[in-house]
Amino acid sequence: MKKIVPLSVIFVLCTLVLPAQESNQEVSLSFNGFVKNDAFFDTRQNVTAREGHFLLWPKPESPDVNQQDLNAGGNFNILAIQSRISGSISGPKALGAKTSGKIEGDFFAQASDNINLFRLRHAFVQLSWENTQLLAGQYWNPMFVTSCFPGTVSFNTGVPIQPFARNPQIRLTQHMGDMKVMAAILSQRDYSSRMDDIVSSRFLRNSGTPDVHLQVHYDKSRFNAGIGMAYKTIVPRLVTEQGVKTNASVGGLSAIGFAKLTFKPLTIKLEAISGQNATDVLQISGFAVESIQPSTDKRSYLPLRNLSMWTDIHTNGGPLQFGIFAGYTKNRGTNRDILDDPDLIFGFGNNIASLYRISPRVLYKAGKVKFGLEGEYTSAEFGSGYNEKAIPVNTHTVGNTRVLLSTYYHF
Repeated sequence: MKKIVPLSVIFVLCTLVLPAQESNQEVSLSFNGFVKNDAFFDTRQNVTAREGHFLLWPKPESPDVNQQDLNAGGNFNILAIQSRISGSISGPKALGAKTSGKIEGDFFAQASDNINLFRLRHAFVQLSWENTQLLAGQYWNPMFVTSCFPGTVSFNTGVPIQPFARNPQIRLTQHMGDMKVMAAILSQRDYSSRMDDIVSSRFLRNSGTPDVHLQVHYDKSRFNAGIGMAYKTIVPRLVTEQGVKTNASVGGLSAIGFAKLTFKPLTIKLEAISGQNATDVLQISGFAVESIQPSTDKRSYLPLRNLSMWTDIHTNGGPLQFGIFAGYTKNRGTNRDILDDPDLIFGFGNNIASLYRISPRVLYKAGKVKFGLEGEYTSAEFGSGYNEKAIPVNTHTVGNTRVLLSTYYHF
């Protein structure tokens, strides 16, 4: 409760200040958001976040002493933690630019042990000139393209096929007719790189360099498309097991290409992603040790690579909307041989050789109330070992079906 009280005071003060701001006609503050309740049932135990709410993939087979699969049982829950409130701010010009800002949060928290607590989603200030925009603060990672992302009912939005993260950043966007160029530098906060069971921004911070992004978008009438690249470097360790200083790093070059076609009856979205060490955007990847100096335990690393593709199609118009998401991701391992030791492979879901998902949905809107029903089938191919390039081998496939019923109230 002590963490919630200051936030409550802030919102009360904002409400009291709002009439004065509106009368001044220089600064305005408005609130919006939604209440969302999710009820879901799974046919299998899964790897998830927040008590099953954020579904990643089904757990592999785990036989007991009688060779019965411990993960074969179903699961059920109801949660309202995705409910959200957003404050939008607009004010007088500065440096010849329109000024605006946003602060947004939900009750998803940062981990399952503090679920239900309020957390920061977005917090940024934006300066907008005629053809140039400067954004500084926490916002979507550019790999999550806000003009082209899956419209699933599930909050996972296609993860681990679709990149997903929000980052502190400085982003500059230049509009040139139907095209725009975006460049950004990012740090990490809630979505960070991984080593063993450690998820921390320190791996990027210790590299001394930001996560760098560049994208080009084309937007003309009913057609929107773009390409982009991102590069980051992380330093897994500052000292070896022998007590020797080290700054060995591992890089990661990722790329995306996307397109959205909007017709009167329906919208079609497509995206392809090539990722390297992209665990911070919840991609199946990571890094592995290529070599070790026995006397010092100094190591060299190689990034694990993945390739993902997805499409999302939905109808337009009317209170009733139908849609379907389908996607596939493949673990491509390293581009050179690594050491033959599975304990020297680090990352996120790197025991998965491939994964696909199909999610049909139906949405019904009645004023500010919306109902969503979605079926989500996820199939993952797990390996019991790795080859010389860290690709899982001796695989078996398991699947999970989730049925999700959501109720929204927008305000």
